[in-house]
Amino acid sequence: MQVALDLARKAESLGEVPVGAILVKGGRVIGEGFNQPITACDPTAHAEIIALRNAAIHEKNYRLPGTTLYVTIEPCAMCAGALIHARVEHLVYAAKEPRAGAIDSHIQLYKNEFFNHKISVLGGILEADSSLLMRSFFRKKR
Repeated sequence: MQVALDLARKAESLGEVPVGAILVKGGRVIGEGFNQPITACDPTAHAEIIALRNAAIHEKNYRLPGTTLYVTIEPCAMCAGALIHARVEHLVYAAKEPRAGAIDSHIQLYKNEFFNHKISVLGGILEADSSLLMRSFFRKKR
């Protein structure tokens, strides 16, 4: 998670919302990303999506079984759906996202039974560090 936090700081340095993500398989990082929708002029350029794209290229496969995504903030609905389609096995996030979190905070997307893939979830890892980074970023913006 510390690597994901470092990536979140990189996003912050570009004026992006500070979110970072890494995808790990067999103890190795196979994909990483940080938020860059503004920089890339791409509304889908969330940290999780970029990490998934990098990992898929690395693995030469759009399916990423046996992987764990570490992300600094609870994923939104778009990113949560992408994790399902990529067949990510585990999601580990730092802090809840009170406005758009789709895992635990609001719609609890992964609790729906109709998805053909289940992802285990663990939240709260380095939560204080991630929350502080987000609060600080938005305080500076105001």
